[in-house]
Amino acid sequence: MPTAIEQPLISADPTDLIPKRLARARPLFDPEILGRATKQSFVKLNPVTLMKNPVMFVVEVGAAVTTVILVRDLFGGGAAIGFQVQIAIWLWFTVLFANFAEAMAEARGKAQAEALRKTKTDSVAKRLLGSGKTEEVTSSQLRSGDVVICETNDIIPGDGEVIDGIATVDESVITGESAPVIRESGGDRSAVTGGTKVLSDHVKIKITSNPGETFLDRMIALVEGAERQKTPNEIALNILIAGLTLIFLLAVVTLQPFAAYSVASTGLGHVPSVAVLVALLVCLIPTTIGGLLSAIGIAGMDRVMQHNVLAMSGRAVEASGDVNTLLLDKTGTITLGNRQAVEFLVVEGVTELDLADAAQLSSLADETPEGRSIVVLAKEKHGLRGREVGEHEARFIPFSAYTRMSGVDIDGRMLRKGATEAIINFVVEQGGTAPASFRELSDRISRSGGTPLAVADGPRLLGIVHLKDIVKGGMKERIGQLRAMGIRSIMITGDNPLTAAAIASEAGVDDFLAQATPKDKLEFIRKEQAEGRLVAMTGDGTNDAPALAQADVGVAMNTGTMAAKEAGNMVDLDSNPTKLIEIVAIGKQLLITRGALTTFSIANDVAKYFAIIPAMFLTTYPVLGHLNIMKLHSPESAVLAAVIFNALIIIALVPLALRGVAYRPQGAAALLRRNLLIYGVGGILVPFPGIWVIDRLLAFLRLA
Repeated sequence: MPTAIEQPLISADPTDLIPKRLARARPLFDPEILGRATKQSFVKLNPVTLMKNPVMFVVEVGAAVTTVILVRDLFGGGAAIGFQVQIAIWLWFTVLFANFAEAMAEARGKAQAEALRKTKTDSVAKRLLGSGKTEEVTSSQLRSGDVVICETNDIIPGDGEVIDGIATVDESVITGESAPVIRESGGDRSAVTGGTKVLSDHVKIKITSNPGETFLDRMIALVEGAERQKTPNEIALNILIAGLTLIFLLAVVTLQPFAAYSVASTGLGHVPSVAVLVALLVCLIPTTIGGLLSAIGIAGMDRVMQHNVLAMSGRAVEASGDVNTLLLDKTGTITLGNRQAVEFLVVEGVTELDLADAAQLSSLADETPEGRSIVVLAKEKHGLRGREVGEHEARFIPFSAYTRMSGVDIDGRMLRKGATEAIINFVVEQGGTAPASFRELSDRISRSGGTPLAVADGPRLLGIVHLKDIVKGGMKERIGQLRAMGIRSIMITGDNPLTAAAIASEAGVDDFLAQATPKDKLEFIRKEQAEGRLVAMTGDGTNDAPALAQADVGVAMNTGTMAAKEAGNMVDLDSNPTKLIEIVAIGKQLLITRGALTTFSIANDVAKYFAIIPAMFLTTYPVLGHLNIMKLHSPESAVLAAVIFNALIIIALVPLALRGVAYRPQGAAALLRRNLLIYGVGGILVPFPGIWVIDRLLAFLRLA
């Protein structure tokens, strides 16, 4: 049983956490998105825009220089015009393909933003005045602090908190789910979102946002890929590839004087043209990852949005991939959220049928999940069905916090169910006694993590209904998947340590925090972070806000309070606490995709070295012919083939950058081995046949 932080980890068979069908996902190559991305590819040729990507900016400068020299040679009668034309064209294609990858990712986000914009309406609101009367105003006239009244079929005019009343609300415009939800004053389900619709009853709402600052407005702004901020890891990788670009730029620039000196000294060969030197530079620098880096990050945010999760920044998505500790609420996340009746336990001299009959009769008017589960269990185990009790002059006794029991008086019987001590006191008051075995039975259920619900018929104790928190199906396997990722799972609960330990053991979590207060959660997160761990958690209440703000990844439920949503850096529109596990998987997929394509980009440069360098200096240094292992047709075809392959590989990897590398929860060492094997070795091997085929086609078509 997990009772301490030091508990050893156990293994689990990992399976894919990423759902096979993404919610609300548009086809990868949607014609509308393709058209928009193609147009933006040309718009992004603006040097001011492209300067943000140092690698592709260098490629664009190289393409521009090659084009200028080409134009000069066209009018000046220069040689090898056809070769220079092809080099210039493919250099521009390289820049365009890189722009296309980023534009595709941005276009998907902008398509989602436009769909959200269509849901915005300037609805009419009934604003409450100080005199108690109301006035009709448009939603754009409302300000934070205004109070409005919404009735059946009214559109909620802005984000706010229900301060009076209860209503069912259609939030499908935000969440995509058609099932209505309950919103009521007080508690953790008081927040409402502008643009949603009241389906029944009426509520009084205090507006908490100004025009242009609503949750829907923030959603529209945040899903725009163009507004995405670069994450620290992405910035670091940008600095690395910019540094490599600078090194190779200096190396290529110095090649021409060295080549000129060698040719002058030996009289062999010729000085490489500017077009060839630019081609060499483009093939040496990490153009593949440089062209795909932004697309990978934007696509990661897009995948999170497709799961109906609003990420406030790319930083939040990336941080989820680095999480070490996951805090999971017991109720609603690990368990179903309501205790369920699982068995009838009788005292001596009572049959289980008698206990089930009494428990069901006393629960017929009990609309709580526990009460309904007792009725269902009696039906399933003993065939007892709900009965019409109106003709029996039944008097139902509602539950009271003072008596701690409920029940029914029917046909002269006084049936009661409730807390053990309350029922024992009731039995004694009726002239009965409680056997010692009854208390022992109650204590045994409590020690197992269950809740004993005692049942009595007047002075006669009948037994106990065992109520239990039901762990969600497959939860233990999902916790095992987290463990396979190297993530420690911590269950947070307000239950006593005995109950918490039993649930934690059944769910398979690594540790638990029982009787947790908001202060306990905050201190626990700080302790984990002080030890160098990244922490993720979910929450929906105002009492969760401090911990959500402190956590590295704080996922607030859309059904929760505004304070919780403001504190977190993600909002789950479906309000499904278990989605945090999927968010972590998406974050890890983003990091792995970036690492895999970086590995591939650097590895495939090796093959391009073997294509271009021997071709450039073969006549000057014949010994370099030994490096021409692909037996390329000619120096010109070798250079051109490498440049064409360099451009085409970017466009070929766009689907992988947008979809992400297939991810299964594994340890870091296993993931590294997999990446090196598939994308490292693959990155070295793939360019050889690719360049060889292009070289042969160029020779066959007499283009080089």
